[in-house]
Amino acid sequence: MTFLLGLTGSIGMGKSTTSAMFRAAGVPVHDADQTVHTLYAGAAARPIEAAFPGTAAGGVVDRAKLAAAVLGRPEALAELEGIVHPLVRAAEQAFVAQCRRAGVPAAVLDVPLLLETGGESRCDAVVVVTAPAEVQRERVLARPGMTDEKLAAILARQMPDAQKRSRAHFLVDTSRGLVAAERQVRSILNAVAGRSGRVERVG
Repeated sequence: MTFLLGLTGSIGMGKSTTSAMFRAAGVPVHDADQTVHTLYAGAAARPIEAAFPGTAAGGVVDRAKLAAAVLGRPEALAELEGIVHPLVRAAEQAFVAQCRRAGVPAAVLDVPLLLETGGESRCDAVVVVTAPAEVQRERVLARPGMTDEKLAAILARQMPDAQKRSRAHFLVDTSRGLVAAERQVRSILNAVAGRSGRVERVG
């Protein structure tokens, strides 16, 4: 049985870097964000164009136009999620089934809003990537085009870091440097090695 680790963390915490560390350790990772990118150039393009005319061309969704179409419109965002989320779940389920057929001991579901959407119910343990708020803010504001207003809007949609940490089985603190983070990833993999079901919360 494949042990499923749910990997999550707020913006700027270092989740993508941590995900890459699991991959480097030989653990298969299903990246929900990357799946969305793939769907926007594939199966999701036609239904999104039907729901939001002018947001796709040549079978590819224009992310900027789509963002403009749903900005400030909760009902439009809900409609978009109703199109995309089932497709992402189907891709995730196919990934898990493949891992189980192959006898993979552990796999990672990399989902930014894992806890916000109740996704932890699909996992055997939750890994939360974290860092102090000042580190997070510095990292995010260094990104091209990012502003205080944009950061505030993003954080408003995400569960507070302290609440995520309280619901974690394991933590990876990326503020201590890459070597320390890699050590934490290896420790997590050692802790779940050989397990075939959910673990008790330890972090």
